Amino acid sequence: MSKICVIGTGYVGLVTGACFADLGNEVTCLDVDQSRIERLKQGIMPIYEPGLEQLVAQNVRAGRLAFTTDYRQALDGAEFAFIAVGTPSGVDGEADLQYVRMAAEAIADIAKGHIIIVNKSTVPVGTGDWVTDIIRKRRNGTRPLLHFSVVSNPEFLREGSAINDFMYPDRVVLGSTDRQAASKVAELYVTLRCPILITDLRTAEMIKYASNAFLATRISFINEIANICEELGADVQEVALGMGYDKRIGPAFLDAGLGWGGSCFPKDVKALAHMAVLHGTQPQLLQAVMEINRNQRRRVVYKLRKALNSLDEKVIGILGLSFKPNTDDIREAPAIDLIHLLQNEGAIIKAYDPQAMENARQVLKRVKLCETPYEVAQDADALVLATEWNEFKQLDFERIYQLMRQPIIMDGRNLWNPEPLRSIGFTYFGVGRGTNNHILNNNQP
Repeated sequence: MSKICVIGTGYVGLVTGACFADLGNEVTCLDVDQSRIERLKQGIMPIYEPGLEQLVAQNVRAGRLAFTTDYRQALDGAEFAFIAVGTPSGVDGEADLQYVRMAAEAIADIAKGHIIIVNKSTVPVGTGDWVTDIIRKRRNGTRPLLHFSVVSNPEFLREGSAINDFMYPDRVVLGSTDRQAASKVAELYVTLRCPILITDLRTAEMIKYASNAFLATRISFINEIANICEELGADVQEVALGMGYDKRIGPAFLDAGLGWGGSCFPKDVKALAHMAVLHGTQPQLLQAVMEINRNQRRRVVYKLRKALNSLDEKVIGILGLSFKPNTDDIREAPAIDLIHLLQNEGAIIKAYDPQAMENARQVLKRVKLCETPYEVAQDADALVLATEWNEFKQLDFERIYQLMRQPIIMDGRNLWNPEPLRSIGFTYFGVGRGTNNHILNNNQP
């Protein structure tokens, strides 16, 4: 098996390193954050991901996985160096590549002999060529010759199911100007028995952006259909079901709700739109996809304002803060956007999430973070479901009805059956459920 260095112990790097170790490779994960590495050595995970803590622990015990801040230790004898550092969005949506540059420069300074550098981070099209130039110029012939190739290997991991996505991928995409190097990276994945596509560098980089942009487009499309359904009296869940039976369409990513968030879709769609403008094309569809997504949060505020006449000093309970279930990631989470919009209109916010409370404390101001959903419901004028965690599926709604000051529910994920809730006495609003509009027009509380 191979000796692998993974640079970056964020979401992608840590999952990638642990999974490669579990496949029998010798993996060293490197990060410049000393405190993060010390916590990892103690078995403390920096993120919540089902199964990751156990996977890391068993491979550390087996001697296949180690953590360090020392580039020399991590690169010593490494055949592959995976760059899996953050590429946050800039002001205009451009990807910030400072951490990729730092990793490339460190490899150029320290690596010896032969090494294959694998871009695992989501990077703009052309970054593989840029990394190659950095290393060549940095090495500049004054030190022993470094034989290296750069391969693009975009990740397609979903938070909450990342380990399964790594071990049972739909496909592995590899891009390089060196076909032999790409084939060697392919050998790392061959035991997974999945399709492996080898392309040129820029095509591989584009596949990642195009894939995420298309999925975001599907979500924005069904949300726009949901908004039309509300006005016309149709039920978007049945519409999506009917669409999904068409093999040309399929059912995935057709769940109407509060829109997409997280660390990938917002960043990648913005970055692709930025690249398009920068190179003289007009990304009209991408711009519409982003605007529809923003509008989903605004519509919730509109519905609540109309149902309550005013949001000033109204108590709004939020169930779920992470951008999706089974993660503690609140980056670009719909709930966070929604809380800011509601606070701007004077609302008082209470909230609860099964995993994201610590992260929420770092960014949310003037929000009461509660211990249970029932504490959130206590004296609330409305309850908003923002993340469809499993524990929210079977709440005691009779109890919640007694706790709330006004029994108004905004089901932002269409998780609950509206009829039982209405029979209890709730005023129920879903997304595109077809029965909300006449309630709003009649201004019923």
